[in-house]
Amino acid sequence: MKVNGKNYQAAWMQENTVKMVDQLALPFRFRIKKSDSWQESAAAIRDMTVRGAGTIGATAAFAVLQALLASNQKNYLKNSRHAVQEIKKTRPTANDLFYAADSMSMEINKSNSFEEAKKNAKKKAFEIFESYLESGKKIGLHGNALLKKNARVLTHCNAGWLALVDWGSATAPIYAASRGGKKPFVFVDETRPRLQGAKLTAWELAQEKIAHCVIADNAAGHFMQKGEIDIVITGADRIALNGDTANKIGTYEKSVLAKENGIPFYVAAPLSTFDTHTLSGKEIIIEERSQSEVLRVLGQGKKRVEEVEIYSKKSTAKNPAFDITPSKYITGFITPKGIIKPTKNEIRSLFK
Repeated sequence: MKVNGKNYQAAWMQENTVKMVDQLALPFRFRIKKSDSWQESAAAIRDMTVRGAGTIGATAAFAVLQALLASNQKNYLKNSRHAVQEIKKTRPTANDLFYAADSMSMEINKSNSFEEAKKNAKKKAFEIFESYLESGKKIGLHGNALLKKNARVLTHCNAGWLALVDWGSATAPIYAASRGGKKPFVFVDETRPRLQGAKLTAWELAQEKIAHCVIADNAAGHFMQKGEIDIVITGADRIALNGDTANKIGTYEKSVLAKENGIPFYVAAPLSTFDTHTLSGKEIIIEERSQSEVLRVLGQGKKRVEEVEIYSKKSTAKNPAFDITPSKYITGFITPKGIIKPTKNEIRSLFK
């Protein structure tokens, strides 16, 4: 996707270095961060320098490859296994992290030598990376069919190209519709507490010159009730076999509001986000992040970017990063294989 007219991807690898758009710096500053070790790449996932299911997956695959390339014939199995274990601890909810790390581990373990392991792991890492590029394009193709001319779309958090290496999941249909001349308009939830909607999605849409506005999270129901929203599209971090979906905190509320107001609610995701081993949302671990994310806000002042406190000194906060949207509130999933209903049979059909 484009930044100041130039094409970029959210994360990629050159030689032994992982390069990534520093999402913590946006929208105030666009910069590329370099990671020369698997430890640095893992830290970038943990502190959300990179975030979003697909970008986490691609970065995790590259991190395992970095660990392998830094090893030798005697210690490559031990080193890679340790790296995989530590990388999987960085974020507990997103399925793509585990999918990528485990896929890399399988390639290394089945190899008969260090040289073969390096060859197989490099091939697998770039296959995972390329799969996210292709998934975004196909999600855009299928999701575009849901958007009429001048469609008014609500989205939550950031499920754009920053979150899926390129194109995005929830934004892919919007980008496809825009490039096809449909002129969609996007309502962007600010997405407290980290404001990924206001900081990232709005920034992406501005770069692509797509009409949009940022709204407070609790304003969505107001616009739905007034008939100003035609469709809701969000991303996902993990989708259980029964269709229950973990996504950024606040997604569940939007799904209930959409149902109440007769608005279709779609979830866009690559196949790697589906977790058929998890039977329902009740089994999904919800990441609890630092209360400081709720109690502080990062913003642009007159002279500098600074973090400010917004709470009473005697108060504490809770900060679940995700919530579970039950499948009954989901109209359908937009996948690289097409649009499916949120049922066990249709989800299973994706993997036949």
